Formats: sequence, C-alpha cells, structure tokens
Amino acid sequence: MILRQSTCTHGRVMLNLAVSRKAGHSAIVSLPSSIGRTVVLIQITMALATLGIISIGDMGLGIAKLLLASNYRVITNVSNRSEATQARAKKNNIELVSTDLELCNSADYILSIVPPKDAKAIAQRIVKAVTSFEFNKRSSPLFFLDLNAISPQTARDIDDLIRPSSPNVKFIDGGIIGGPPAIKEDGTWSRPSIVVSGPHQLSRAQPGGDALAQALNVKHVSESIGSATGLKMCFASLSKGFTALAIQSFTTAHNLGVLDELRSHLDEFNPAFRAGAERGLASMAPKAYRWVAEMDEIAKTFEADGGFNEEESPFRAIARTYHLVAHETELGKEVTENRQRGKTADDVALLMAQGTDRRKVKTD
Repeated sequence: MILRQSTCTHGRVMLNLAVSRKAGHSAIVSLPSSIGRTVVLIQITMALATLGIISIGDMGLGIAKLLLASNYRVITNVSNRSEATQARAKKNNIELVSTDLELCNSADYILSIVPPKDAKAIAQRIVKAVTSFEFNKRSSPLFFLDLNAISPQTARDIDDLIRPSSPNVKFIDGGIIGGPPAIKEDGTWSRPSIVVSGPHQLSRAQPGGDALAQALNVKHVSESIGSATGLKMCFASLSKGFTALAIQSFTTAHNLGVLDELRSHLDEFNPAFRAGAERGLASMAPKAYRWVAEMDEIAKTFEADGGFNEEESPFRAIARTYHLVAHETELGKEVTENRQRGKTADDVALLMAQGTDRRKVKTD
C-alpha cells in the first residue's frame, strides 16, 4: 500500500482506514485533523504485486528501483548480509523481512539475482522455506525466477530442486542482458533485456504477470529450461570474453611501451574495437570477482550444449584472468559505489602489470 499525502496541517491526524486491496486501484480519503475543520487528503494506491529480490547488489537494486517506480512492493531478506547491504535496502524503500519463510509467504514473485556461485544455494534456501509446514496455502502459485549468469545445466539442476518441492511454486529460467535499470533525464527508464524460458510464462502469471513482464522488459524465448540461461551465456561470452582479451592486450602493450601505438592503430583500422575495449576495461574492476564463476559457467555451456571439448574452450583460462584481476591486483578492491582506481584503460594496464610483477617476485 502506497500513501501519498497531499496536504498537511499542524496537529495530530488520526487514521482509521479500511481500504480495498484490489491491486493498482487508488482511493482518495479525506481525514479531519484534530484542530478545527482542516482536512488532510491522502491518496492510497495498492501495489500491483509483491516481489522478493535476493539480493540487493548493483543489478538487484536497479531492478528494485524500477519496480518501486512502477507501483510494485519490493521486499528482501538480507538478515545474513552486511550492514551496508541492509542500509542500502532501507535507503531505497525496500522492505526487510527476517526469514526466507516470511519472504516466500509475502511475495508473489521471487527474483534470484546473485553471483553465479551462489545460485544453487539460493534455490536450496527457497526449497527449505516452501517445504516448511509454515509455508502458507496460496490462491496463486509463487513464481521463482532465477536470473543468474549460470549454465543451462545449472538451471536444469535448479529446476530439479524446485519442481518437486511444492505444487504452489513455479520455476522460470532467466538471464539478464545489459546493465542495471536506471532513470534517464526525461524520466523514462533504461532497462536490460530479461530473457526467460520454461513451461511457465510470466505474462500469464497472477497477480498481474503481463504488466510485470512489460515493466521488466521480459522476453520469453523458449519452452525449455536452460534456453534463456544459454542465451545469456552466449551473449556474455562475446562481451566479457572480449574484455578479458583487452585486459591481456593492453597490459602487454603497456609492458612493451607500445600502448599508445596500439591505440593509434585501433583508431586507424578498427575504432569500434578501441571504444569497446576501453569501455569494458574501465567498468570491469568491481565486477571481476563475479565473473570468475560466470566464465566457468560459460565453459560448461559450450562444452555440454555446444559440443566443444574442455581443451577447446578458452573460458576456463579467461576465468583465471578475472581471478587475477579480483584477487591479485589493486583492482580487486574496487566497489561500484566508490570507484578509486581502474577508471581508465591506462590505469587498468598499469595495475595489472604491477600485479603480474608481484606474482613473478613471489614465484622467483
């Protein structure tokens, strides 16, 4: 329920409201104040649906903001997360619940948006909650959307966990292509593409699945579990794979003293490559730790669903490149909210070179 108070006076206002819970409907309530005959007008709008988001990282927060702006209620359980994460949720009007059971009982939809290595653990937490005797009976199923950067096989494994847990829980396989939602200067929102697949379509869910699918820019691409995550993996292999190549290319050019010459030749023969490389290098540092497992998931995808042998896949090596960034250079200390280093391609190359030099000293 969203309250919008249009006028206010000094004095105490007594609220005693009985409001229809019909989603999306508004009511204007006139309330006499305790002084004189002044009237306070409050507009009450019922949320279209309640969405639980796990967890409130960059993407989760962006999606939460978009949903709140679109008249949805957003809740999360961050009881086991840092004080900074809890403060971030509160600051952005995301309601906190204390348990996964409360999350599942309160939500109409749950979105899992976590690092790839945590995807199965989140699904297991949801299964534990919905198999509890305290999980409430529902008039409409709870929809669990896994939107993580995982392989099709991992998505199928999660479906195998969710499907037998409860007839009142439906699983949707999904992936997010693009950056977090953000409000633009004209008041509209930039949104990523959320691709989903499986036998259950979000647009047909209740309450308000069609409106939710439109708000989130959801595209249903297949009836098969794994198709959406596979599409995400194919896309990410090109974007994040290219950034990993740029890391190695620019760092090596820096060490050889020919980084400026590399740039000038890119400008002459392939300016789009230079722009893409420098953009990727400048933005990747705070996310590199997440991409280690994602590159391993891409390797699994290409091996299991693409038919390539393990020795033919470059992505296990690319995972090690991002591990180097995240754990053996100063770039690994970067956080999105407070960028200090690695904001230019030159600084990335410098810090990577310093990291590899320290590694050489350790092994000598």
